[in-house]
Amino acid sequence: MLIDSHCHLHDREFFTEEQAKTALENATKNGVEKIICIGTDADDSIAARDYAEGKANVYWTYGVHPSEWKKWQETNCDKEVNRGKFHHGLKAPVAIGEVGLDYHYGKDDHEEQKKLFIEMLELAKIHHLPVVFHVREAFDDFFEIVKNYPEIKGVVHSFSDNKKVLKRILDETNYYIGVNGLATYSTLPTPPLERILLETDAPFLAPVPHKGETNEPAYIKDIAKWLSEKLGVDVKTVASVTTKNVEDLFKLS
Repeated sequence: MLIDSHCHLHDREFFTEEQAKTALENATKNGVEKIICIGTDADDSIAARDYAEGKANVYWTYGVHPSEWKKWQETNCDKEVNRGKFHHGLKAPVAIGEVGLDYHYGKDDHEEQKKLFIEMLELAKIHHLPVVFHVREAFDDFFEIVKNYPEIKGVVHSFSDNKKVLKRILDETNYYIGVNGLATYSTLPTPPLERILLETDAPFLAPVPHKGETNEPAYIKDIAKWLSEKLGVDVKTVASVTTKNVEDLFKLS
């Protein structure tokens, strides 16, 4: 069994209802038996929740991406979330995410991003949930903040930094590392198998041999195959270890 630990199949900007249905069927046909739909702001998270509802093999997360800090401040969504309304009568989220820091586009909003990130970590702490981290060109501040939350478990989604940063994650935290299609056509350092979660980030970052196409959860099998060749282990071992990692982190049934 394989699990796509990070996708956006619920996002109607990228997938129509029919396309999402077909992609989910393709995933099952290709041995991807569970997927997690990741929220990127309050509305998108609720869309992920609604998409997951009634589907035994689909899970969702609640999160506000660092680029959405302004919208978060304007709507002050945390009041409703902290009352736990996203749990009532519906499948509960399995994590807070994707949240974090993204400094790729400049320096003007770093303080606002850090404030949002801390609010999201507090939310995870309140609800005893793991965290899906989005971190790009911001690891110094990331490590400085998360050291204050040693009880929180999580995954660094779509890791795209160097060996030194990877070593810090492995040595200083208990976090997993998200490996997706980006790894199949880049020179990124490869984490040890026991710390890897497989993800697609669909519709983005389709792996070789689908590079340039719209990504979908079925392509997890291609990432698993690449990883097995990279690490010199069989695909069944990759599937077994990464599936257990996902189930342990997110407490999937």
